[in-house]
Amino acid sequence: MSQWWKEQVVYQIYPRSFMDTNDDGVGDIPGIISKLDEIRSLGAGVIWLSPVYKSPDADNGYDISDYRSIDPKFGTMADMEMLISQAKARGIKIVMDLVINHTSDEHEWFQKSRDKDSPYRDYYIWRPGKPGGKPPNNWTGFFTGTVWEYDGQSGEYYLHLFHKKQPDLNYKNQKVVEEIKEIMRFWLDKGVGGFRCDVINIIYKSSLEDGKYQVVARGIEHYQSQEGAHRILKELRRDVLAHYDCFTVGESVMVDLDGAKQLSDPERGELDMVFYFDHLEVDRVVARYIPKKFRAVKLLQVLTKWQQGLDWNALYLENHDQPRIVSHYGDDGVFRERSAKLLATMLFTLRGTPFIYQGQEIGMTNFDFTELSQLRDVESYNIDKLIRSFFVPARIRWNWIRTASRDNARTPVQWSAEPGAGFTGGEPWLGVNANYKDINYREQQGRPDSVLNYYKQMVALRASNDTLKYGKFIPLYAKAGVIAYSRVLGEEEYTTILNFSGKPARAAGTGPVVASNIGRDSFDGSLSPWEAVVLGKLVDGRGKVFRPVPPSVSPVP
Repeated sequence: MSQWWKEQVVYQIYPRSFMDTNDDGVGDIPGIISKLDEIRSLGAGVIWLSPVYKSPDADNGYDISDYRSIDPKFGTMADMEMLISQAKARGIKIVMDLVINHTSDEHEWFQKSRDKDSPYRDYYIWRPGKPGGKPPNNWTGFFTGTVWEYDGQSGEYYLHLFHKKQPDLNYKNQKVVEEIKEIMRFWLDKGVGGFRCDVINIIYKSSLEDGKYQVVARGIEHYQSQEGAHRILKELRRDVLAHYDCFTVGESVMVDLDGAKQLSDPERGELDMVFYFDHLEVDRVVARYIPKKFRAVKLLQVLTKWQQGLDWNALYLENHDQPRIVSHYGDDGVFRERSAKLLATMLFTLRGTPFIYQGQEIGMTNFDFTELSQLRDVESYNIDKLIRSFFVPARIRWNWIRTASRDNARTPVQWSAEPGAGFTGGEPWLGVNANYKDINYREQQGRPDSVLNYYKQMVALRASNDTLKYGKFIPLYAKAGVIAYSRVLGEEEYTTILNFSGKPARAAGTGPVVASNIGRDSFDGSLSPWEAVVLGKLVDGRGKVFRPVPPSVSPVP
């Protein structure tokens, strides 16, 4: 099978926040269809679609009650088939979110499994409690608290690593594996181009023994990246994926480089790419929530480790779980546009497949909510409860949550300066950021120096240049807020210099300017605040002038 996904740029859509066509305040599949031309004009050849399956929404669609049905809030199966068809007509493939660590507790399998004598009982992980009414073990979940929920009907506890309405499937039962294969075939036969696999490295529980003490995810040593998970991924590849022209990218929980290589090295036959988190946590003490000072030198170290360590990288700066990158690593005030362009420069000059999250291409910022009650994210409420138990003052708790909540990425896409940001004519399911009047797609579409048009320029640059796609990554230097690295393939070399600072700086580098976020056409070593520049040359020192071609020349097969 071809590796067309290495050539493409992926655009992630979080459907409920993308585009609403019936004014119920929730984005829908017809809304996605209505914006396919905008996505193609950006240069993306793949859309990763966050869940649109039938769901009671305990975790915004990541609790699936029917894998073969579309939730009515998003549309119908006919709408979904139309999306696949209309995207294909534009050279775009659709990638589905495959959430198979758990289902909803309203899934038919789980409802049947509550009967101890049901053939579905072993589809989930049920255990009796310990004496005194205690749960089966001491594990704690990713949303904090115990991972066990008592079910009165069956008289036992079931395991849920996330919300109590998301019971974990039992992958020691081969019937579950076979069910998942059929679900994958169902969607691949409809023409989807692959899957983003949710928390895929924790699907197999080797043991239910008590875990070592830690505040969150106690017990993870018994289910993170177990050999059973690798065996199942190989089986899914062999029996399903190898028979289709598709790709997989896996979200991998708390994965390190060695673990990521085991999941994605081509010769192992598991995943094609993995999402890791190190590069977004250089200014965090614990995951997303406890901040520390950003250091550019640390960022370059982390980028180098992963760029040189993996055969192929899944490149991303935002997704539906992460804060907006211009608010995280950039300057969402005076230098918002310039820093957003700097981050785009970095994204498209690294080795791997770039992923753009909806709204990232116009430099959308974190939300402007002022209190917890305005959020809809279950994780944010659970984190607040956990931090409160350590007597952290309310002001500090809110500051941590405000900067790191998943809802930062989930506010509606800002299409225009019209009421509702052009997203809806109704009451949006989550509040629209008030800066939509200044930051919106329509305003940027016709402005040549906008963030949107810079993204288009960088997508075209990568699409037309094998060195930026496949070249070797070489770190050059990091000093104060400046980092520099090169990409080299044969006799071609491109050097990227990034000033992660609101202050002017000096940097070494020679060669013609290939890309600049301030519009410069020559480089003399001086850097303005938040400036990014890409220099091109041949290794023998001769200058090389690069002229990107339109992204439409590189359609998905």
